[in-house]
Amino acid sequence: MSDWSKFLGIPLWFWLFVLPTLISLVCLFLQNKLEKIFNPIWKILDKVYYYSGIIAATSMCLILFIIIAQMITRWTGIIFEGSTEFAGYAMASTSFFALAYALSKGAHIRVSIFLNLNSFTKKWLDIFALFTASIIATFFARYAIKTNFMSEMLNDRTQGQDQIPEAIIYILEMFITSPTNWQSLWSNYEGKWIFTPIWIPQLPMSIGTILLAVCLWDHLSRLLITNKSGIKSDIVK
Repeated sequence: MSDWSKFLGIPLWFWLFVLPTLISLVCLFLQNKLEKIFNPIWKILDKVYYYSGIIAATSMCLILFIIIAQMITRWTGIIFEGSTEFAGYAMASTSFFALAYALSKGAHIRVSIFLNLNSFTKKWLDIFALFTASIIATFFARYAIKTNFMSEMLNDRTQGQDQIPEAIIYILEMFITSPTNWQSLWSNYEGKWIFTPIWIPQLPMSIGTILLAVCLWDHLSRLLITNKSGIKSDIVK
């Protein structure tokens, strides 16, 4: 599988790195002229980050429910196969879905000693930090997605005891299959339980890293246009 295959006739690295950088340069030079255009996009993205935070919180609650279920099954002598693996998947979902939301709320650790020297260094060092982080996060997201494809291609399965209904596989595959092929897709459905394909618990990692990369490019554009990023810490009194 090629690392940088072409999309619409243009190498993938252009779409992931060159195009966002060019958009950032346009934001830097046009600034306030673009604010009205970007404002609706920023509002939509803020909602996306908010709902990703809700998913992360839900996954954290799911860990608690699994732990409680483990306790009950021990007391009643019932076997809860794969509980440890499911808790691990929920923990991964909690971590990665929370990345973008935590960044937008200022929950990530940011070393600001040099940012406080003066307004000039604050702006340009912040731009440099956000741009560098955006590039790194985009690399992370790209290879997280590649990991999904590789796991599916190799038919990699869990080494634990966790099993899921086969229907989950077919439902997820419907999102990447044309509706005209859905009938042939479900023609092989047997209604059995199968050991978890690794690419399914890897999905939260891919989605979470994509959201983080988008969030970083997003806040970079806000900083370039308004001279202020949207990263604001919640004040606890």
